[in-house]
Formats: sequence, structure tokens, C-alpha cells
Amino acid sequence: MAALGESIGIDERTVLVLGQELDVERGQPDVGNALVHRAGETLVFVDTGVTEVFRAALREAADRVGPWSRVLVLTTHGHPDHVGNNDLADELAEEYGVPAEHCVPAPDLDQMRDPDAYWVRAFERVEGMAPLPDPAVAGPALVSLFRPYRPFAAVTRTYEERPLERIRVGSSRFTGWTFADGAVRVLRTQGHCAGHVIVHLRDCGVLHLSDEGNGACGAMADADQLKIQTALGAVARLFEEGEAVLLTDGHTFALRRGAEAAVPFLDGLLDQAAALQSAVLGVTGASGPVVPGEFTARFAQAFAATGGGGANPNALFLAMMAVNQLRELGLRPESAAPGAPWSRAPLQPGD
Repeated sequence: MAALGESIGIDERTVLVLGQELDVERGQPDVGNALVHRAGETLVFVDTGVTEVFRAALREAADRVGPWSRVLVLTTHGHPDHVGNNDLADELAEEYGVPAEHCVPAPDLDQMRDPDAYWVRAFERVEGMAPLPDPAVAGPALVSLFRPYRPFAAVTRTYEERPLERIRVGSSRFTGWTFADGAVRVLRTQGHCAGHVIVHLRDCGVLHLSDEGNGACGAMADADQLKIQTALGAVARLFEEGEAVLLTDGHTFALRRGAEAAVPFLDGLLDQAAALQSAVLGVTGASGPVVPGEFTARFAQAFAATGGGGANPNALFLAMMAVNQLRELGLRPESAAPGAPWSRAPLQPGD
């Protein structure tokens, strides 16, 4: 197992800084992996993780890829394991007397400003799905693990304040934003959560998937299963065409080099998504209500049978995925009471 802050050199100007897994019982936050890259004279951070240990590792990586004369911090999405050290943009700008820029996705601003409320809402959705803590307690308790939590810098702006660009990479077309004379491409995907982006470093061929590859089913309340799957397919094409040569992500501590490694991983996630939905159809049946607690247990079995894993597997995230899978199949709770049965609404009055 990699140690928090361990670095993997990709080339002389690109480093992947490794995070760690979540362990709530030990009071250990998960920390998303981050990329540190030099594009010309621009020092680029793709996410900043959290904890002082990780911050120090980012600074060491910045020294390793230099020299640089400006700083660019790019946030892939607003979850606390990816944004805790974002004020590093200000720190480096002041220390070295260089210009700095920090961009975040506008749809994630609310959760970044008030992460407690975001996670309370996430946990409220799964009341009755499994024996879980009170959401009003569990949300702030989880967020409290992520210290220091500094998601904004004085130089922070949203991506959406820049003109949206149509970006062509090989035969694929995306919308997003480019930086450093086109060497850094921020591509909108918005699957794992509402504002999610992925980042393509043109000159070294790195494609950073961040958390779009966190499993066959998104867990977050603002996840979009179709967008996750679309992003996985689009990234697989970039590797097949040689437009990307190295796949990195937010939570697996490995480099997937070339199409022969990246494409089977991406196809495997898509295969798991299809297999999971088929398995869940067998669990829910064509008629009759679904009892949430019973469904979660059977969902866990189906998830394991598909080879599902993803980042930070635990009972809470599994229940969150179960809720999203029920909604994906068109089921809704019959009342607002925790533990209320889920069923499909009639297609026609009187059905």
C-alpha cells in the first residue's frame, strides 16, 4: 500500500502524488491523488488533496518539475478529499512573487462552501436503506476528518467565468476550457458529481479521470450514471486513438499505460455497470414494492458478484449506490418515511 504523499514520477515534468483510503473508524480521511505538471513555464496542480502531509508532498513535487514562473491550480470537483489545500495557489504566488490562478467548477460551489449540508443531504437519502448513523451527526462527523479545509484562494474563479470552448481531441469532441496555450485541457464530464471535470495533459499524454472511474455506479446524490458511462467511453476512445497514453485517477494507486492497460479497465467499468443493472432487475422484479433494507443486502451481493469495487467501499457508500440504482430503474419511495417501500409509479391512471 502506498504511503500518503508518495510520488510517482511520470516524466521529468510530471508527478502523480498519491493519496490514501478513507478509514472513518481510525479518523483517517481519504485523500484524492493529485497531478503536478509543468506546461512550459506554468506549474499546474490538478487537485490538492487534503492534510498538511499531502500539502508538503505537493510542494516537493513542484520543486521536482521546475522551473516555473506562474501557478495554475485546477479543481476536478468539490469533494473535500480533493480541495483541502487549494489555498496553495495564494501561498506560492506570495512566496515566489509569481502570478497564480485557481479554477473550480461552478456547480460545485455550494458543496465547497457548506460541505456539512451537502453530506447531510447525501446521507438523508439513504435513511432506511441500512442501519446507518443519524445523517445530522454523520455528515459533519465525516467532514471534520478533512483538515485543513481551505477550498478557496484569493485568486479562485470558476471555470464558467471563461468562455466555453469546443475542444477536439482526435475524433472526439468535448466542451471545456484550455490553459497554457492549449497544453492543458479541462473537459466537462459531470458524472461523479454535478461539476466534475477531467484533465488531459496534451504534451505528456496523461488523462486524469479523477473520480469518474470510482466504480460501476455513482454514489453521490448529484451523480449522473449516463454521464459517468459516457465519459468512460470517450476516454477509452482517446486511448485507442493514441491521443492519451497514460491513465491516472483520483483513488487507485496505479498508472495504466497505453490502450492495452487503460481500455480494459474502462471497458470493465462499463461491463460492471451493465451487469449490475441486470442483476438489480432480478432483485426488484417486474411488480411489487421493494423493501429498502432487504434490497440493500441483495444489492451488495449483486455488486460483489459483478466485481464492483471503487474507491472507499463501505456500507454507507454502498447504500448510496443502492438508492441511485433504484432511481435509475424508475423506482421511487412510496412515502417520505425512512424505510418506506419503493415501487414504480403506474404508467397509466388505474394501472
